[in-house]
Amino acid sequence: MDLDETDLSIVRELQTDGRLTYETLAQRVGLSRPATRMRVQRLQESGAVRVVAIVHPAVRRLTASAHLAIDTDGLAAPVAREIATLPEAPFVTLTSGRRSIMTELRTAGFAELERTIEHIRAMPGVRTVDPLVATRHVKDPYLLPEEPTVTLQDAMDERILAELEEDGRLPFAELAGRVGLSAGATRSRTLRLLDGGVAKVVALVRPDVLGMGYLCGFSLRVAGQAAPVAERVAQIARVTFLSTCLGRAELVGTITAESFSAVRATLEEMRALPTVREVESWLHLELVKERYDLGPRTA
Repeated sequence: MDLDETDLSIVRELQTDGRLTYETLAQRVGLSRPATRMRVQRLQESGAVRVVAIVHPAVRRLTASAHLAIDTDGLAAPVAREIATLPEAPFVTLTSGRRSIMTELRTAGFAELERTIEHIRAMPGVRTVDPLVATRHVKDPYLLPEEPTVTLQDAMDERILAELEEDGRLPFAELAGRVGLSAGATRSRTLRLLDGGVAKVVALVRPDVLGMGYLCGFSLRVAGQAAPVAERVAQIARVTFLSTCLGRAELVGTITAESFSAVRATLEEMRALPTVREVESWLHLELVKERYDLGPRTA
């Protein structure tokens, strides 16, 4: 899908606040309200953009996460698709490099994380699983930076979140009809959840749509403390995700770039940092799953 500058402006606005009104969005991009509405609908219908609510992991009790590098016996694609069926795996890719699959796990505690890793190890076709257990998410476009300041009141709050996780731009009137409340009550509850940091509504955009179709994962070994290096790496614009971790490396992250040369330049920038001792990288060849609008969990 070819996007012009106005389309890209709309996408960038929705990445920051997916529930911007059409009036506000129209003013910001310089179009009429009907023209803006038509463009947003076209972007969504094309599959290039999904606008959804991302619920804070603490609300779902998703307190543990890890990145798994997986080797397979035989074809990797069927194994990756099997892993993608797990609700604990929001991100699964087929990759180049030493390992053929990379996946992220988010679970309700370390006991569930261990069970999920063991479940993946036991899958047919899985040869080895090399986990990096996250200790802190330094940079994450889908993670609210602060802990929620309010809590879920009841099952109705859950129903509202569930609807917004499917379509973050549902008008309050339509959302009210789906959950069985008045429009006013629905609006009040929804704004309380969003303003209180329980969830945020954002546009999930395929990187190639933005001309950033080159995704490269990396891990860094560092000498000394990881935190200062993490802060430096997080400031690199093309680094879109970064975690400190335990395992074979101290940092793991993702580069989103417009070309192979931009990927190479970013890796070189990290190699030049004084305490970085080793850089391992891999290309994400196929995005099998990216779905961070995870539903309710039980421990």
